[in-house]
Amino acid sequence: MIKQILNRLPKKSSKSADSRDGSGTSTSSSNASTSSRNSDLVSNRYGSLSAASLPDFNSGPNLGSGYGNKLSQAVNSKLNGNQPVPYEALPSFRDVPNSEKPNLFIRKLNLCCIVFDFNNPAKNLKEKDIKRQTLTELVDYVSSANGRFSETVMQEIVKMLSVNLFRTLTSPPRENKVLEAFDLEEDEPLMDPAWPHLQVVYEFLLRFVASTETDAKLAKRYVDHSFVLRLLDLFDSEDPREREYLKTVLHRIYGKFMVHRPFIRKAINNIFYRFIFETEKHNGIAELLEILGSIINGFALPLKEEHKLFLVRALIPLHKPKCLPMYHQQLSYCITQFVEKDCKLADTIIRGMLKYWPITNSSKEVMFLNELEEVLEATQPADFQRCMVPLFCHIRCCLCSLHFQVAERALFLWNNDHIENLIKQNRRVILPIIFPALERNARQHWNQAVQSLTLNVRKIFSDIDPELFEECLLKFQKEESRENEIKSKREATWKRLEEIAAMKATSNEPVLISPKITRRTPSG
Repeated sequence: MIKQILNRLPKKSSKSADSRDGSGTSTSSSNASTSSRNSDLVSNRYGSLSAASLPDFNSGPNLGSGYGNKLSQAVNSKLNGNQPVPYEALPSFRDVPNSEKPNLFIRKLNLCCIVFDFNNPAKNLKEKDIKRQTLTELVDYVSSANGRFSETVMQEIVKMLSVNLFRTLTSPPRENKVLEAFDLEEDEPLMDPAWPHLQVVYEFLLRFVASTETDAKLAKRYVDHSFVLRLLDLFDSEDPREREYLKTVLHRIYGKFMVHRPFIRKAINNIFYRFIFETEKHNGIAELLEILGSIINGFALPLKEEHKLFLVRALIPLHKPKCLPMYHQQLSYCITQFVEKDCKLADTIIRGMLKYWPITNSSKEVMFLNELEEVLEATQPADFQRCMVPLFCHIRCCLCSLHFQVAERALFLWNNDHIENLIKQNRRVILPIIFPALERNARQHWNQAVQSLTLNVRKIFSDIDPELFEECLLKFQKEESRENEIKSKREATWKRLEEIAAMKATSNEPVLISPKITRRTPSG
C-alpha cells in the first residue's frame, strides 16, 4: 500500500543519473533542441557559417570520429557564441595509405563545407589558406581517381558544392542603364572577392563531371533537376570568370547526363522568356547562347517540332531587347545553325527578323544587316523567293538611310556572290522595289562612299538587264514628275491660303476656302 502511494508521487530527476546514462531522456532532449537550432540555421544556408555548411564526420564508418567530434563540439561552441572554431589542416593524401584515402577524402570535403566571409580580406586568413589548399588537394584527387565514386562520396561532393556555390547573387541597380540601351561594355565588370576559392570549387565540379569514374546513372540522383536549376541561376553572376566556368560545366553536364537534356533546354528557354518579356536584364545570355550553339549543332535531322518552336518562341524574339549588342554574336551563330540544318527555316527566320527590325537605332540596324547576310548566304533560291518582297522593302529603307553606316552596310550585300546571284535571278521583282532608293542615293546622298557603292550596284543591274533598267528608270522619272506636280500644286494651295488670310487679318471673320483640291489619278 505504501509502495503504491510512493509510486504516485512525482519523481525528481537526478543530475548524476543524467550524467551516467548517456543515452537517456535528457541527452535525447538536448539533441532534439540542438537539431531544432541547426534546422533554423539551415534556412539561412547562405550565411558565412551555417549549419548546412558544417561537417558531418559521423556520416560513415571510420571517418575520423575523434577529429569530427572535436570540431563539431567547437563549432557548437561557436554557434553558442563561446569561442572561435579551430580550423586545422588535415593530412595530405600522400601521407596516408591507399585504404584510408576514401575516408580522408570525405573528411576533406566536410572541412571545405565551412564558408568564410571574403568581403573582409583581413579576416580568417589562416583558415582561408587551409581551405584553398584542401580544395586544391581535392581537385588533384578527383583528377587521379582510379575507382568508381560511391553513392556516399557523391552525396558528400554535392553537399560541398552546394554549400560553396549556391548563394544569393548581389548586384547594383542598373535600371537606368537598361533604359540607355544597356551599354555595359564600357563598364568594369564586378569581380567576386571569393573567386580565388570559387575557382577551385568550379574546377573540382568540372573534374568530377568529366571524370570517367563518375557513374552518370548513380550521379543523376544528386546532380538532379534542382542542382541544375540552381546552377543556371548562377549565370546571372556579374563576374565574367564565373560565367565562363559555368558555361563549361553546364556543357559537360548536358553531354554526360542525357536524361537531363530536355530539362536543361526547357530551363534555358524559361530564362530567355523571363529576359525577353519581363526584365530585359540578365548577365549570362551570351554564355547560354554559346552553349546552345553547340547543342543546336548536334541536333539530328529532321529537326523535332520542339526545336523549331524554340527557334520561333525564344531565339527570334531575342532580337527585341535593347541590350542585343551584348549577345548578338552568339545569337547570330545559333540562328545560322538552324538555317544550315534546315534551309526551309530561312523564310521563318527572315520574316521574324523583319518583325523586330529596328527603326530608330542605327547601330542595331547594322547588326541586323550583318546577321541577315549570314542567313541569306545559307538560303536556297526557293526559300528566298518566298520572303524577298518584304525583305527588299526593308532593304530599300536601309539604302535611303541618312546614317551612312546603315546605307553602306546594305549596299555591301551585293559584295556577297551568293546573295548577288539570288538578286540577279529575281531582278524583275527586286529592281523595281529598290530602284528609287538607288537613284536618289546616286543623285543626292551626302556621303561620297555611299554614292560610289550605289553607282556600282546600278551598274550591275544595267549590265545584266539594260531593258529592265531603262524600264525602271522611265517609271521612276514619270513618278518623279508626278510627285513634283503634286508638290507644286500643294505649294500653290498653301500660298493661296496665306493670301486670303492676309486679306482678312484685320477682321474676326473666319477664312473659308473652296475645295479646289486636285485629286491624284491612280497610275495604270
